[in-house]
Amino acid sequence: MTDVLTIGEAMASLRSHSALRLGGAVRLSIAGSESNVAIGLSRLGHRAAWIGAVGDDEPGQLVLRTLRAEGVDVSGARVSDTSFTGFIAFDQPAHDVTRVSYHRRGSAGAMVSREDAEVGLERLRPRVVHVTGITPALSPEARAATEYVVQAAAAQGSIVSLDVNFRRRLWSEKEAAACLRPLIPSASIVFASADELGILTDAGADASGGAGVDGDGGAGAAVAAVLEAGPREVVVTAGGEGAWTHSPAGVVHRAARKTVVVDSIGAGDAFVAGYLSGVLDELPVEGRLERAVACGAFCVGVRGDWEGLPTRDELALLGHDPGSALR
Repeated sequence: MTDVLTIGEAMASLRSHSALRLGGAVRLSIAGSESNVAIGLSRLGHRAAWIGAVGDDEPGQLVLRTLRAEGVDVSGARVSDTSFTGFIAFDQPAHDVTRVSYHRRGSAGAMVSREDAEVGLERLRPRVVHVTGITPALSPEARAATEYVVQAAAAQGSIVSLDVNFRRRLWSEKEAAACLRPLIPSASIVFASADELGILTDAGADASGGAGVDGDGGAGAAVAAVLEAGPREVVVTAGGEGAWTHSPAGVVHRAARKTVVVDSIGAGDAFVAGYLSGVLDELPVEGRLERAVACGAFCVGVRGDWEGLPTRDELALLGHDPGSALR
């Protein structure tokens, strides 16, 4: 049995430390919210699998090779001979201001299908299935795959994790709400920032005034409405202010770790990986949040979506003083 199954698009990524229009050196890697989470969980010692599609091209082989090297099961991934592997480009016109350019329309990853999800779910029988609001925004096929895997996973008893991860370039808030709200009753854990709660419920319209304004992530009635729909936990994230886990048992807050931010891209995925690791290890909510914010701190200290994600042994390194040398 697989611990965690994720489904989504992984792309080749190009990253520059300055404006891309100026040319110069770029770093080639891979990126994708769901594959980031899979890598994070694998590094923490869990059996993680990723389902998606790549083109029959060198960038596609880079995606598969990287995930295999990170210990992620890609046996359910599909190689398409009719579509290409998508690209994402990052550049930094100012410190910790990252500009993102996508080249993914019509890509193989955007066409991940219900059939892909069916085969993977039946064969892998995961304890946890993790999806984001990015995948269903890519195409009607990807939306059908997401809807199927969420509902089928819940029916077979898997824990379903849903990260709203709203991307305005992909769809509107209205379109996202029409897709994601029907999935909430099948979700066990929902991750959202305070300003994403309005996508999940009309009660969230007044929850975007900032995290922490009422001591619980600015969530108020919005979280109560989401919990009433079925999930056992709603985790509200607020960057440097930390995160709040809401459940029928109450609200628990954990402040973010203080660290030097080099690159904030991928921090949310790192947080989710840490939190789900705690769920798999059956940690109390305080332990889940602690591991989640630790993984986020590791991620933002290194350039790249996933490169800085910690192993289980490395989690304790944040206890050392800044500038320490371990000899």
